[in-house]
Amino acid sequence: MGGPNLEIFKFGMYIMFPIGVMYYFGTNLDNRFAVPDFWPKAEQSHKIPYEKDEIREELQRLRAQRLARRSRRLEEEQGGQSQHVPTGGGDGRDGQSGAPRGES
Repeated sequence: MGGPNLEIFKFGMYIMFPIGVMYYFGTNLDNRFAVPDFWPKAEQSHKIPYEKDEIREELQRLRAQRLARRSRRLEEEQGGQSQHVPTGGGDGRDGQSGAPRGES
């Protein structure tokens, strides 16, 4: 077959190929595979409150935000109810027989 030189070459390829791949993909990772501005900066992310006063302020802010959303939702619901037009004719009669409702 190939002889000892071929076996030495194959062994060298088996060893050097994974090392070469790891070297190629392992060096200069920041410039090669980095996406600019992928992670948010510290001032853009949430700041977790640790002090008692900060926790109280955050709870007040969340409560005010929740109440504002609730009041806005209630206003929308009341506005939608006042504009609702009944579709049954509004004369108190059943639509099919002409008799008042409940007396069919």
